[in-house]
Amino acid sequence: MADIIIMDGKCPEENINAVIDKIKMLGFDVNLSRGTEKIIIGIIGDTRELSEEVFVSFPGVIDVISILKDYKLVTREFHPADTTVFAGNIVIDNKHFVIAAGPCSVESYDQMFTTAVFIKNHNGKILRGGAYKPRTSPYSFVGLGKEGLAILKDVKNETGLPVITEVLAPEEVEIVADVADILQIGARNMYNYRLLERVGRTSIPVMLKRGFQATIGEFLSCAEYILKAGNNQVILCERGIRTFDSQFTRNCLDLSAIPVLKKESHLPVFVDPSHGTGKRELVIPMSRAAVAAGADGLIVEVHPKPEEALSDGYQSLTFDLFEKLIKEITPFIHIMGRII
Repeated sequence: MADIIIMDGKCPEENINAVIDKIKMLGFDVNLSRGTEKIIIGIIGDTRELSEEVFVSFPGVIDVISILKDYKLVTREFHPADTTVFAGNIVIDNKHFVIAAGPCSVESYDQMFTTAVFIKNHNGKILRGGAYKPRTSPYSFVGLGKEGLAILKDVKNETGLPVITEVLAPEEVEIVADVADILQIGARNMYNYRLLERVGRTSIPVMLKRGFQATIGEFLSCAEYILKAGNNQVILCERGIRTFDSQFTRNCLDLSAIPVLKKESHLPVFVDPSHGTGKRELVIPMSRAAVAAGADGLIVEVHPKPEEALSDGYQSLTFDLFEKLIKEITPFIHIMGRII
């Protein structure tokens, strides 16, 4: 089995092309990652019957490595350098700390515009808001749909803030992608493989949220579907897993997942402390912890009047609390060597 071919970074281009041509001749696709010292060529496809001996004699080849995992494209073996994601005019990488904020649901233009202006003035870089909402109960507010998308588009044009919003089904990807700078795949849809493949065929960044019963391996395997379809602009989001305790928190926010994901994968990692705890008073302390654990950003629910929110008001920050959040996490961001 051969999955990764490591070549000398100083070898001639003709040697690299010879290896790539051989891989393609055998019916596989190629992922090329160039470093100063080494060049890594990933072989994409079912490599179980492909012998390592096929490539060891090629000039410039240092090593041939097998990846014994269900996910390959998301691993650091395949792609050692951190991936940079570009969302509108925002850069998501290992130098910046990016905050996405806004209401759980789009309810009106005034609600979204007021929130967008506030978060923009307080270091929020991306506006979140759900036009389509998957809810546990079919009788709960499920979003404004196309009307909500139109509101997001207007507010985006007015404020210049990039938008992240959820897409629920493959057939809705095109209409949501017309507005969104980041397509969100919610926890309930993490295993929706047709949806993952469909967003993978776009060039728009995708935030994939971890399912509340998913292992980290399953989470990364689902991200693999998106990358395999062609889209490497993927953000992983830890948003809490279900445990035995439902009295004090909505979910258990698994902060240990942050360093694990950062070690295992090259993709940026965000944390959702709103869904991860389900308690407004826990959002700020868990955000501080997320920064310290090495997260690349947060996605936080903020509402001008949480007591009137049509969804998730109990876990949404007020404007005053969002301002407090920024003040409290900024020193931690600087300590971690990041720019907010």
